[in-house]
Amino acid sequence: MPGLEDKLKAILFKLSQSSPEIQASAVVSMDGLMLASALSPGTKDDDVAAIAATLLGLGERTVEEFRQGSLEQVYVKGSKGYTIITNTGQDTVLVVVTDENAKLGLIFFQIRIVAREIVQAFANLLESPGSGPYMR
Repeated sequence: MPGLEDKLKAILFKLSQSSPEIQASAVVSMDGLMLASALSPGTKDDDVAAIAATLLGLGERTVEEFRQGSLEQVYVKGSKGYTIITNTGQDTVLVVVTDENAKLGLIFFQIRIVAREIVQAFANLLESPGSGPYMR
């Protein structure tokens, strides 16, 4: 039976196949631990995880300060693309990196689908005897 990391990698692979504008993706724990990734060559897992955790922390502080409820997503636009960090509700975030030509409506739709699949992967894992949330 495949472990959590394998299931998450399969989900990320499917996401990358859904849109040519998606350059990289990852599932990161809220505390900055890389759980699974489909990153561009030369991109370091630890760097992506640390950046995601930092941006998530800043986003949480921002929505708290402005009383905007709970953080759902952090969105960064650069001149050559977008980085979207989405809270999956499982003490994890989904990081998606796209090029500048990305159709954001479609990307956000795909992110919602993938976030549900990540939730389901964790739910299936927790239903298995002798498994913990970060078992590989």
